[in-house]
Amino acid sequence: MNFSVQPTLTGEKTVLRPFRAADAEVMWEIVTDPEVLHFAFDPGTELTQERLRSWYGSRSEQSDRLDLAVTDRATGEVLGEVVLCGWDPAARCCTFRTLIGPRGRGRGIGTEAARLIVGHGFEQLGLHRIQLGAYGFNHRALHVYKKVGFVVEGVRRDVQLRDGEWVDEILMAILDHEWAALSSTAR
Repeated sequence: MNFSVQPTLTGEKTVLRPFRAADAEVMWEIVTDPEVLHFAFDPGTELTQERLRSWYGSRSEQSDRLDLAVTDRATGEVLGEVVLCGWDPAARCCTFRTLIGPRGRGRGIGTEAARLIVGHGFEQLGLHRIQLGAYGFNHRALHVYKKVGFVVEGVRRDVQLRDGEWVDEILMAILDHEWAALSSTAR
C-alpha cells in the first residue's frame, strides 16, 4: 500500500485534505486543548510547537500512512485530523485514529470525517479491516465510532494509569463487507 496519493475528500460539513506546514499553528491550539490532551495523548507526552511544525509539515511526504486535516467546508478552518496508519499488508488492515478540536465538536464533523476516511479506506484503498483503540472513558468518540459502524471486539482492561485510576482500552473494528452493507442502506 502506498499512501503517497493524498486525496481530498468532501462531505456536506467537512473537507478532508492533505496537511500543509501552515496547519501546524492551528493544530498546536487543537492538540493543547485539555480535552484533546486527556483523550488523545499518553500522560507525559512532550509536545512542542517545533515538533508539531515538523510533524505536520512532513505529513504529505509519508507513504506508509495517510494523515488528513479535517476542515470546515464552509470556512476552510482546520478542526482536527483523521489518520490511517499501521498498514498490515497480509491482513489488508490499517489502524484508524482521529482527533477533533473544540470548534469542531458537537456538529457532526467527527462522524462525517470518520465516514469519509473509512469509506476511502475500503472503497479506494481496498482495505479489508480498519481497527482502532479508544479509552473506555472517551464516550463521545465511542459513540461516533459505533455510529460509523465499528464493532466492539474486546477490552484491554486496566491498560493505563491515568489521573490515579486504571482505565480500559476498547478495541473496535469494521470490515469491508460490513461497510458495504452500511453504505448500501444509506443511499
